[in-house]
Amino acid sequence: MTERLLAEFLDGEALKAGLQRVRSAGHAALEAFTPYPIEGLADQLAQQRSIIRPVMLAGGFGTAAFAFGLQWYSAVINYPIDSGGRPLNSWQVFLLVPFEVGVFAAALAGVIAFLCACRMPRLHDPLFDIPGFERATQDRYFLLAASEGDVWDLRETLRDAGAVTVTELRAP
Repeated sequence: MTERLLAEFLDGEALKAGLQRVRSAGHAALEAFTPYPIEGLADQLAQQRSIIRPVMLAGGFGTAAFAFGLQWYSAVINYPIDSGGRPLNSWQVFLLVPFEVGVFAAALAGVIAFLCACRMPRLHDPLFDIPGFERATQDRYFLLAASEGDVWDLRETLRDAGAVTVTELRAP
């Protein structure tokens, strides 16, 4: 069972040092909460690439292809109308609607993927129960770390790195 600990640091350099110690000790650093972006912290956390762009691409192109196919089917197969001697499958006529619908579908897929990636809407998080965590937006730096095995080793590693407090998170 994975145990998660939240360590509070007084400054950004101590947080980065704590992150390096946690990684070198073989534990997982899950997330950092800081009042402002710290240069190089995202690289050290080794966060995964976002899934939003591929989802938007697939949603936009898929919907545009579907709209194009639907227009083509209705104009060529289902209800052909010979207008002005043009061929029934004149593809230039069918481009406007798939473009507009594809852009809309890509934006909608992006919003949905963003909400899923942020695990929203989530009305409560166990981090909010920790006293002092609201200072993460003001003047404190927090590191969320996890350990598969010995949680006491992780606790000591965080304390040695300069953590002011180390709090264990309860599973929801």
